[in-house]
This record gives sequence, C-alpha cells and structure tokens, in this order.
Amino acid sequence: MGQEESHNEEMDLAQIQELCIVFMKECPSGALHLHELRRIFGVSSTSAEESLYIETVFHSFDTNQDNALDFLEYVAALHLIFRGNLEDRLKWSFKMYDKDGNGKLDKQEVKRLIRILYKIKLQTNDVSMSPSEICDRIFELVDQNNDGQITLSEFMEGAQKDQWVMNMLKLDVNVTGWVNQNCLKQS
Repeated sequence: MGQEESHNEEMDLAQIQELCIVFMKECPSGALHLHELRRIFGVSSTSAEESLYIETVFHSFDTNQDNALDFLEYVAALHLIFRGNLEDRLKWSFKMYDKDGNGKLDKQEVKRLIRILYKIKLQTNDVSMSPSEICDRIFELVDQNNDGQITLSEFMEGAQKDQWVMNMLKLDVNVTGWVNQNCLKQS
C-alpha cells in the first residue's frame, strides 16, 4: 500500500516534448515568469485557489529563487510531476507544504495548503471533513512524537502507511489532466 503510482494518466514523451515546444514559443527569453505560467496552464485570475496553488507550485520549482523558471527548472518540474517516482513526489509535496523552509511542518502550513486543495480538489469528492478537521487528522496519524510538527521522515512514513494520508498529502490534483485540458490544446 502507498507504493502505487499517481491516479493521473501518465504523459508520454511526445506530450512532454510538446510542452517544451510551448515553453520555447511562449518564453523565447528562456525564462518563464509566474504570469506566463498562469497563462500557459489556463489559470484564470478569478480563481483565488488555483492562482495560489500555481504560485506555490511555481515557487517550489524556482530553485535559484530568481522569480523565473529557466528551461532546466521547467524540465525538472515536468519530469517530477509527470514521471517522478512516489518518493520524489512526496519530497516535493513536503517542500510545497513547508512554506518557511525549516524542514518541519506545523499546523498552519498544512492547513494553508489543505484549504487551497479543499477548494480545488476535495469539494468534488465526497468529503465530510473541514480543512481544519483534515489537518488535525493528518497530525494525529503522522506526527509520531506529538511535538506539533511533522518532519520529512514522518511525512514520508505516514503517507506510505495510510492510503487516506497519502491521498491528502501527495498534492495529486490531476496535473496531467489539467495540462491536457488547458495547455496542450493551445499548441
């Protein structure tokens, strides 16, 4: 349990190459800025949740923190999202949650992302829990030493031993479907 791949349909190499062509067409300077990423992925400015999510994704891949994704950062992002193994995707998810970068997640950080995902993903599922209740349950199941913080190892172990936790933590909002719907149709 927990070792299964994402429920997303896997993108093939031709689709990834197509996304790279889109990058070169949209960003001839070789730098992709947040507003361009929003446009490429069809994120409207009216959806606060999608905007905040794409901004969080953008910053997680901007490894040199220059507020632009160069081509290598862009390709690394595509590879991780579409072809990365479970362990790498969980590490990326942890980085997305860890807003202050201290290597530990507190309830505020987890609740922040759960609220975003709740509006994008969970409202379409049959979930009877609020974002606060989801956050509390995650901490009950994952925070092994009950110190109010989740370390990377607790995050990885918790996600891999409990399918519900895995579904909540791995930030799987069907990115492949989103790209197919919003990005590939433009090229």
